[in-house]
Amino acid sequence: MSTDKPTVEDAAPATADDEATSEGPETPAGEAALGPTPDAETPAPPEADEEPQPSWWHRDHPTFSALTGFFTGLLFVALIPAAYVGVLSLMFDNDRVEELFPFVLVTLVVPLALVANRRTRRYGIYFWIGIVLTAVVVVGVGSLVLWYLVDHQG
Repeated sequence: MSTDKPTVEDAAPATADDEATSEGPETPAGEAALGPTPDAETPAPPEADEEPQPSWWHRDHPTFSALTGFFTGLLFVALIPAAYVGVLSLMFDNDRVEELFPFVLVTLVVPLALVANRRTRRYGIYFWIGIVLTAVVVVGVGSLVLWYLVDHQG
């Protein structure tokens, strides 16, 4: 077989860099050598001002942004209106809370901004999918239960 590309069986040529960083041969008892050879360079410790980078899962995995966006949308539908009403009810009476409740829709600016930004678009799209599907499930189950109660109990 004659090709210009190296095959799997072809070993890469050894360089001086490879020899300098190897740990050397194993000892006769089968144990590894006690450390790198004296001429090997030790890597410099990370500097204090460098922040650790996110792991591969958080940075590049294709389903990470989809899963986190969807479940963030689910939590957004469940928690934001409840927290908003809870805080308002501590400050105002019930009539005033009912008047101010539609202003919770202002929080929808956050997922809109996520979709508008190119860098966070995928996350924002799944955020909206989580919001819409959660709302559809809540309204669907609520209407089904209401239908059952009216039809079979009334």
